Amino acid sequence: MRYDFGEHSLDVDRQELRRGSEQISIEPQVFDLIVYLLRNRDRVVSRDDMIVGVWAGRIVSDSAVTTRINAARRALGDSGTAQMIIRTVQRKGVRFIADVSGIARRRPQCCPHPSSSNRNRPLPNPRSWSCRSATSVATRAKIILLMR
Repeated sequence: MRYDFGEHSLDVDRQELRRGSEQISIEPQVFDLIVYLLRNRDRVVSRDDMIVGVWAGRIVSDSAVTTRINAARRALGDSGTAQMIIRTVQRKGVRFIADVSGIARRRPQCCPHPSSSNRNRPLPNPRSWSCRSATSVATRAKIILLMR
């Protein structure tokens, strides 16, 4: 999925943030924070929501969250004063406010789906699959458990 807003383009699949044609180098956690705010742009996101969504519920100090928000603003050419992309809502949280257009890109399938032409073929060994998406990892775990 690619999101375009202002002069920026954020490609989630490629883990890239661009300003025009220039790629912007940011830390992975800052990238994840921007993606989380983009996907939840219809509401104000509290610090607790960010901790659950970006840090997976780990214990994180308020200063660490603030540092990441400031880094996200810097990467986007925004500031705490201007707040043209990420706006702070006092005592509530932050909200991504830039106008966004999303472009869905068809993702290649990592594992073949059974079709009528290969129904009689044995299923591939789950341990040899090279997919790393969360869905395929969960599916492989279930299959491996069932095989035992």
